[in-house]
Amino acid sequence: MKIGIIGAMDVEIVTLLDRMIIARAEEAAGMKFYVGKIGKINTVIVRSGIGKVNASTCAQILIDRFQVTHIINTGIAGSLDARIDIGDVVVSTDAVYHDFSVGIFGYPHGQVPGHNGLGFTADPDLRKRIIDAIRAFAPEIGVHEGRIASGDQFISSGEKKEWIRETFGALCTEMEGCAVAHTAERNNVPFVIVRYISDKADDSATMDYEAFEKQAAHNSAGILFSVIHSFE
Repeated sequence: MKIGIIGAMDVEIVTLLDRMIIARAEEAAGMKFYVGKIGKINTVIVRSGIGKVNASTCAQILIDRFQVTHIINTGIAGSLDARIDIGDVVVSTDAVYHDFSVGIFGYPHGQVPGHNGLGFTADPDLRKRIIDAIRAFAPEIGVHEGRIASGDQFISSGEKKEWIRETFGALCTEMEGCAVAHTAERNNVPFVIVRYISDKADDSATMDYEAFEKQAAHNSAGILFSVIHSFE
Protein backbone atom coordinates (compact mmCIF):
# COMPACT_ATOMS: atom_id res chain seq x y z
CA MET A 1 0.00 0.00 0.00
CA LYS A 2 1.12 3.53 -0.82
CA ILE A 3 -1.11 6.53 -0.16
CA GLY A 4 -0.79 9.69 -2.23
CA ILE A 5 -1.91 12.90 -0.54
CA ILE A 6 -2.53 15.95 -2.73
CA GLY A 7 -2.79 19.14 -0.71
CA ALA A 8 -3.84 22.60 -1.76
CA MET A 9 -2.38 24.76 1.00
CA ASP A 10 1.30 25.31 1.76
CA VAL A 11 0.59 25.36 5.48
CA GLU A 12 -1.26 22.06 5.18
CA ILE A 13 1.69 20.37 3.48
CA VAL A 14 4.14 21.72 6.06
CA THR A 15 1.98 20.41 8.90
CA LEU A 16 1.89 16.96 7.31
CA LEU A 17 5.59 16.87 6.51
CA ASP A 18 6.49 17.72 10.11
CA ARG A 19 5.12 14.32 11.14
CA MET A 20 6.35 12.31 8.16
CA ILE A 21 9.56 10.28 8.01
CA ILE A 22 10.85 11.62 4.70
CA ALA A 23 13.06 9.33 2.65
CA ARG A 24 13.53 11.68 -0.31
CA ALA A 25 11.98 14.49 -2.33
CA GLU A 26 11.62 14.37 -6.11
CA GLU A 27 10.58 17.10 -8.51
CA ALA A 28 8.37 16.54 -11.52
CA ALA A 29 6.29 18.97 -13.62
CA GLY A 30 7.22 21.80 -11.28
CA MET A 31 5.91 19.97 -8.21
CA LYS A 32 7.85 18.53 -5.28
CA PHE A 33 6.86 15.02 -4.20
CA TYR A 34 7.88 13.98 -0.68
CA VAL A 35 8.28 10.22 -0.33
CA GLY A 36 8.40 8.48 3.02
CA LYS A 37 6.28 6.94 5.73
CA ILE A 38 3.64 7.97 8.19
CA GLY A 39 3.65 5.27 10.81
CA LYS A 40 4.09 2.03 8.90
CA ILE A 41 2.38 3.21 5.72
CA ASN A 42 4.25 4.33 2.61
CA THR A 43 3.11 7.84 1.75
CA VAL A 44 3.74 10.48 -0.92
CA ILE A 45 2.76 14.08 -0.18
CA VAL A 46 2.58 16.85 -2.78
CA ARG A 47 1.09 20.29 -3.31
CA SER A 48 -0.48 20.34 -6.77
CA GLY A 49 -1.12 24.02 -7.38
CA ILE A 50 -4.40 25.57 -8.45
CA GLY A 51 -6.63 24.34 -11.26
CA LYS A 52 -7.69 21.20 -13.04
CA VAL A 53 -4.61 20.69 -15.23
CA ASN A 54 -2.25 20.97 -12.26
CA ALA A 55 -4.41 18.57 -10.26
CA SER A 56 -4.72 15.98 -13.02
CA THR A 57 -1.01 16.14 -13.85
CA CYS A 58 -0.18 15.68 -10.18
CA ALA A 59 -2.49 12.68 -9.80
CA GLN A 60 -1.10 10.97 -12.91
CA ILE A 61 2.49 11.42 -11.72
CA LEU A 62 1.55 9.93 -8.34
CA ILE A 63 0.11 6.91 -10.14
CA ASP A 64 2.76 6.40 -12.85
CA ARG A 65 5.98 7.42 -11.12
CA PHE A 66 5.24 6.64 -7.50
CA GLN A 67 2.74 3.77 -7.93
CA VAL A 68 0.33 5.01 -5.26
CA THR A 69 -2.56 2.68 -4.50
CA HIS A 70 -4.90 5.30 -3.01
CA ILE A 71 -5.29 9.07 -3.45
CA ILE A 72 -6.64 11.56 -0.91
CA ASN A 73 -7.10 15.14 -2.11
CA THR A 74 -7.61 17.82 0.54
CA GLY A 75 -8.21 21.53 0.27
CA ILE A 76 -10.76 24.30 0.67
CA ALA A 77 -14.05 25.05 -1.06
CA GLY A 78 -16.98 27.42 -1.12
CA SER A 79 -20.27 26.16 0.24
CA LEU A 80 -23.28 25.84 -2.05
CA ASP A 81 -25.62 25.12 0.87
CA ALA A 82 -26.27 27.75 3.54
CA ARG A 83 -26.64 24.94 6.12
CA ILE A 84 -22.94 24.09 5.73
CA ASP A 85 -20.92 26.37 8.00
CA ILE A 86 -17.43 27.79 7.62
CA GLY A 87 -15.00 25.21 9.00
CA ASP A 88 -17.27 22.27 8.19
CA VAL A 89 -15.98 19.44 6.01
CA VAL A 90 -17.46 18.00 2.82
CA VAL A 91 -16.42 14.43 1.97
CA SER A 92 -17.09 13.50 -1.65
CA THR A 93 -19.57 10.88 -2.71
CA ASP A 94 -18.61 11.90 -6.23
CA ALA A 95 -17.22 14.86 -8.15
CA VAL A 96 -18.40 16.65 -11.30
CA TYR A 97 -17.17 19.36 -13.67
CA HIS A 98 -19.45 22.39 -13.55
CA ASP A 99 -17.61 24.06 -16.45
CA PHE A 100 -17.68 21.16 -18.94
CA SER A 101 -20.32 21.30 -21.67
CA VAL A 102 -20.80 19.53 -25.00
CA GLY A 103 -24.57 19.83 -24.94
CA ILE A 104 -24.69 20.43 -28.69
CA PHE A 105 -23.95 16.70 -29.05
CA GLY A 106 -26.77 15.71 -26.73
CA TYR A 107 -24.85 15.35 -23.45
CA PRO A 108 -26.13 16.90 -20.22
CA HIS A 109 -24.08 19.76 -18.82
CA GLY A 110 -20.99 18.38 -17.09
CA GLN A 111 -20.93 14.92 -18.66
CA VAL A 112 -17.66 13.82 -20.24
CA PRO A 113 -18.28 11.84 -23.46
CA GLY A 114 -17.40 8.19 -22.94
CA HIS A 115 -18.01 8.39 -19.20
CA ASN A 116 -21.13 6.74 -17.83
CA GLY A 117 -22.92 9.45 -15.89
CA LEU A 118 -21.96 12.87 -14.60
CA GLY A 119 -19.90 12.10 -11.54
CA PHE A 120 -16.69 10.27 -10.70
CA THR A 121 -17.43 8.14 -7.65
CA ALA A 122 -15.28 8.21 -4.53
CA ASP A 123 -14.18 5.01 -2.81
CA PRO A 124 -16.67 4.03 -0.06
CA ASP A 125 -13.97 2.64 2.25
CA LEU A 126 -11.87 5.80 2.07
CA ARG A 127 -14.96 7.89 2.66
CA LYS A 128 -15.80 5.92 5.78
CA ARG A 129 -12.24 6.15 7.10
CA ILE A 130 -12.26 9.94 6.62
CA ILE A 131 -15.59 10.33 8.40
CA ASP A 132 -14.56 8.05 11.26
CA ALA A 133 -11.32 10.03 11.62
CA ILE A 134 -13.17 13.35 11.74
CA ARG A 135 -15.52 12.09 14.42
CA ALA A 136 -12.61 10.75 16.47
CA PHE A 137 -10.17 13.66 16.03
CA ALA A 138 -12.50 16.66 15.86
CA PRO A 139 -16.09 15.69 16.74
CA GLU A 140 -17.07 19.36 16.87
CA ILE A 141 -16.59 19.67 13.09
CA GLY A 142 -19.71 19.38 10.97
CA VAL A 143 -19.24 16.69 8.31
CA HIS A 144 -21.29 16.38 5.15
CA GLU A 145 -21.21 13.71 2.44
CA GLY A 146 -22.13 14.69 -1.07
CA ARG A 147 -21.17 15.86 -4.52
CA ILE A 148 -18.32 18.30 -5.14
CA ALA A 149 -18.33 20.52 -8.25
CA SER A 150 -15.06 21.63 -9.85
CA GLY A 151 -14.13 24.17 -12.49
CA ASP A 152 -11.36 26.54 -13.50
CA GLN A 153 -13.20 29.47 -11.99
CA PHE A 154 -13.25 31.08 -8.56
CA ILE A 155 -16.98 31.31 -7.92
CA SER A 156 -18.02 34.43 -6.02
CA SER A 157 -21.36 35.21 -7.66
CA GLY A 158 -24.40 34.12 -5.68
CA GLU A 159 -26.27 33.60 -8.95
CA LYS A 160 -23.54 31.28 -10.29
CA LYS A 161 -23.41 29.35 -7.02
CA GLU A 162 -27.17 28.82 -7.17
CA TRP A 163 -26.92 27.60 -10.77
CA ILE A 164 -24.23 25.04 -9.84
CA ARG A 165 -26.26 23.85 -6.85
CA GLU A 166 -29.47 23.50 -8.85
CA THR A 167 -27.83 21.96 -11.93
CA PHE A 168 -25.62 19.41 -10.18
CA GLY A 169 -26.93 19.04 -6.62
CA ALA A 170 -23.42 19.77 -5.33
CA LEU A 171 -22.61 20.75 -1.75
CA CYS A 172 -19.53 22.84 -2.54
CA THR A 173 -17.44 24.18 -5.39
CA GLU A 174 -13.67 24.41 -5.92
CA MET A 175 -11.02 24.07 -8.64
CA GLU A 176 -9.24 20.69 -8.49
CA GLY A 177 -11.24 17.80 -7.05
CA CYS A 178 -12.99 16.44 -10.13
CA ALA A 179 -9.74 16.43 -12.12
CA VAL A 180 -8.14 14.27 -9.42
CA ALA A 181 -11.25 12.07 -9.34
CA HIS A 182 -11.34 11.70 -13.14
CA THR A 183 -7.66 10.74 -13.32
CA ALA A 184 -7.89 8.32 -10.41
CA GLU A 185 -10.99 6.60 -11.77
CA ARG A 186 -9.46 6.16 -15.24
CA ASN A 187 -6.51 4.43 -13.57
CA ASN A 188 -8.68 2.33 -11.22
CA VAL A 189 -7.14 3.99 -8.15
CA PRO A 190 -9.44 4.49 -5.15
CA PHE A 191 -9.79 8.15 -4.17
CA VAL A 192 -11.64 10.57 -1.96
CA ILE A 193 -11.91 14.37 -2.03
CA VAL A 194 -12.03 16.26 1.28
CA ARG A 195 -12.91 19.96 1.37
CA TYR A 196 -12.89 22.43 4.26
CA ILE A 197 -15.47 25.17 3.80
CA SER A 198 -13.99 28.67 3.70
CA ASP A 199 -17.12 30.65 2.80
CA LYS A 200 -20.87 30.22 2.90
CA ALA A 201 -23.18 30.11 -0.09
CA ASP A 202 -25.16 33.09 1.16
CA ASP A 203 -22.09 35.15 2.16
CA SER A 204 -23.74 35.72 5.53
CA ALA A 205 -20.65 34.91 7.56
CA THR A 206 -16.95 35.54 7.19
CA MET A 207 -13.79 34.44 8.96
CA ASP A 208 -10.27 35.81 8.96
CA TYR A 209 -8.65 33.71 6.22
CA GLU A 210 -5.29 33.35 7.98
CA ALA A 211 -7.02 32.00 11.08
CA PHE A 212 -9.19 29.71 8.96
CA GLU A 213 -6.20 28.38 6.99
CA LYS A 214 -4.25 27.60 10.16
CA GLN A 215 -7.19 25.80 11.79
CA ALA A 216 -8.06 23.90 8.59
CA ALA A 217 -4.44 22.75 8.20
CA HIS A 218 -4.32 21.57 11.82
CA ASN A 219 -7.58 19.65 11.46
CA SER A 220 -6.59 18.21 8.09
CA ALA A 221 -3.26 16.91 9.37
CA GLY A 222 -4.85 15.25 12.40
CA ILE A 223 -7.59 13.68 10.32
CA LEU A 224 -5.20 12.40 7.64
CA PHE A 225 -2.86 10.88 10.22
CA SER A 226 -5.81 9.05 11.76
CA VAL A 227 -6.85 7.77 8.33
CA ILE A 228 -3.35 6.57 7.44
CA HIS A 229 -2.86 4.85 10.77
CA SER A 230 -6.18 3.06 10.29
CA PHE A 231 -4.52 1.04 7.50
CA GLU A 232 -1.80 -0.33 9.79
